[in-house]
Amino acid sequence: MRKAKSILHNGKRLTDILDAHERFFRGKDGGARADLTGANLSRADLSGANLSGALLRDANLEGTDLRGAKLPGADLSGANLRRADLRNTDMTEAILPGADLTEAQASGVEFFRCDLSNANFTRAQLRNVNLRLANVSGAKFSGADMGVAILRETDLTGADLSGVDLSTTLLPKGFVVEHAKQKGA
Repeated sequence: MRKAKSILHNGKRLTDILDAHERFFRGKDGGARADLTGANLSRADLSGANLSGALLRDANLEGTDLRGAKLPGADLSGANLRRADLRNTDMTEAILPGADLTEAQASGVEFFRCDLSNANFTRAQLRNVNLRLANVSGAKFSGADMGVAILRETDLTGADLSGVDLSTTLLPKGFVVEHAKQKGA
């Protein structure tokens, strides 16, 4: 894992960007929202980081440790989160259209009211996630582990759930599991 102090983005150390973001988040002087658009944060240790409302569009977070991080309202549009460790991360109302979460460890993640349109969750670990009121239109969940996931109040129209065991998943009222299996056929 790469340490935050050794990572530079647009000539600034990541630790300085995160410190300024923390001041911004707390309403303190000298604060600035973290703009990490297009940053290479692959294999970085960002566990527990406060990235609430941060801009991470098209960022490379492949293999990054984000366990316990705070990402409510963060913009991760088009971000590469392949094989990232997101366990127990708060992503309430985060923006992730087109994000790649292939094989991500995302168990226990709070995806409440997230925009996950066209996101790729192929073979991701999504046990105990909350996807209530999330936009999953065009999202690919094929082969993902969604045991005990909460999908109540989620419109699954256009989502690819092929190869997903939904037997312990809390599904929307009236959702027919057979329909999900046929979708991938």
